[in-house]
Amino acid sequence: MNTSYEPPINWADHEDIAMALYEKFGDEFGESKIYRIRFTDLLEWILTLPNFEGTREQANEGHLEQIQAAWVYEWRDNQ
Repeated sequence: MNTSYEPPINWADHEDIAMALYEKFGDEFGESKIYRIRFTDLLEWILTLPNFEGTREQANEGHLEQIQAAWVYEWRDNQ
C-alpha cells in the first residue's frame, strides 16, 4: 500500500511541474521539442497533472516560460 502523501502543486512550483511533465512524457519531448510546445497545449497538460491545484485563471506567460525551462533542465538531467 502506498502511503506517501503528495502535496498539492501550484503555479509557483515550476520544478515540481517540470518533473511531473517529464514523468508523464519521458523522452518523447527533447529540448528543442519542449521549447516548441504551444503555451495553450502546455497549459492544458499542466491543468490535468495529478495534485495540481492551480487554476487556468492564475496561469501567466511567465509561469509557462519558467516551467518550460525547468522541463528542459529536467530532461537534460535524465540524459
